[in-house]
Amino acid sequence: MDRAAIGGSVQDEIQLTVLTGFLGSGKTTLLRRALVAPTFSDTAVVVNEVGEIAIDHYLVDFVEGGVVELPGGCLCCAVREDLAQTLRGLIERRDAREIRQFRRIVIETSGLADPAPILFTLGTDAMLDQRLRLGRVVTVVDAVTGAATLERFAEAARQAAVADAVVISKTDLAPFGDALASRLAALNPGAERFGADADPAAVLFGPRPTRAAGVGGWAPEPAHSHGIAAFTVVLREPPSRLDFARALGGLAQSRGNDLLRVKGIVAFADRPERPAIVQAAQHAMLTPEWLDDWPDADRRSRLVFVVHDIAPDEILDRFAFASPSLLGSRASSLHAGGTPAAHHSAFPG
Repeated sequence: MDRAAIGGSVQDEIQLTVLTGFLGSGKTTLLRRALVAPTFSDTAVVVNEVGEIAIDHYLVDFVEGGVVELPGGCLCCAVREDLAQTLRGLIERRDAREIRQFRRIVIETSGLADPAPILFTLGTDAMLDQRLRLGRVVTVVDAVTGAATLERFAEAARQAAVADAVVISKTDLAPFGDALASRLAALNPGAERFGADADPAAVLFGPRPTRAAGVGGWAPEPAHSHGIAAFTVVLREPPSRLDFARALGGLAQSRGNDLLRVKGIVAFADRPERPAIVQAAQHAMLTPEWLDDWPDADRRSRLVFVVHDIAPDEILDRFAFASPSLLGSRASSLHAGGTPAAHHSAFPG
């Protein structure tokens, strides 16, 4: 690649990692573990989320000044050009020294994103093709539900198929079974595999394998499952922890296969000054993570649900004790009638 001095700075290559994986697989956990190391603090993070209220950036906000949000829709659909614009803007501001000098970028896609169109877009943008060097595509697969998820959802299968590296998460809850191993071997036999205890920085930022990229020959159109929708529920009354656990736990027990992802920030009645990040995926509920304070001026308790064939009213009935309401007039169908509009925030200086 030609390197030219512009504005007194050298146009160097910036390593790009695409981190993907189905809803609830553990992408953000892996990213947090990698970026906590001072060696990798000079990393810009682009976070894409499903739903009208972004949550994931609260989980990676210790990456000081390095988080760009692309909330509101599937990254591979409506946000594709927005992503290219964001990356171009980051690089231009970095070259002009308007922001700190990051050396690498991680794109953490939503759990419903097909990475192939993202890679296609990056490769067809002249400026990005010149400045970004794709390190690797890393896909996180859940050992608990991964085999079934790969069978049920086209997005999950595509995520595994284009990966340079596959991380098997949640092996503390379930072994890496033969069914999952066989399915991964059929989808992508050449991908490196890592256990949950692998060095996350080495997984994310290691050299890309010399084998042919898995995306070769794939069309840029995304593959999506039908019947998946996302909606946000606002809880107008602070719930008790017991009532909340019963509601979400009951939903997970009865509809776990279709409760793809729940993420939210909630103020519980016994601790209103310290909200908690709550998360669930299918049948699993994660331990709440307490924040020191509300992360912004919005102090509403809200939950983003990504579901498969679950009506919003069924969710509202479960949380009736907390006076729930839908944010917006209806649930947003992600892939059966369009994608919610997307936007991005500026890279903080």
